[in-house]
Amino acid sequence: MQITRQADYAVRAVMYLAQLGSNEKASTSQIAEEKDIPLSFLAKIIAQLSVAGLLQTMRGARGGVTLARQAEEISLLEVVEAIDGPILINECVNDSYDCSQHGCPMRSIWQEAQADLISRFKNTTFDQFVAENA
Repeated sequence: MQITRQADYAVRAVMYLAQLGSNEKASTSQIAEEKDIPLSFLAKIIAQLSVAGLLQTMRGARGGVTLARQAEEISLLEVVEAIDGPILINECVNDSYDCSQHGCPMRSIWQEAQADLISRFKNTTFDQFVAENA
């Protein structure tokens, strides 16, 4: 499993906004420049994060992008899943998957690994990144 480049860019953008502080705005072009993200790609990412309720966008001269919630209320899991969808390290961990390898010992390993990863991402919030980089 690999996080997509789009999800990586989304994490960078949210981290940048978290570092600005609550209610601080940045332009999409400012985020793109500071985090080395192609502007056209970032615009699509910001739209997805906004639909997911993680970012707010405002148009106009006083517009910009800001976090929709406090950094401590936004988890890494939310950002990754807003872009990439639910984390699935192997298709067999999905309960609806019909595996032809009945009794396969790997399924429980994959399920545990996925649960651990999801838990880690869910319990990692953007205020922690800001504190680590202060």
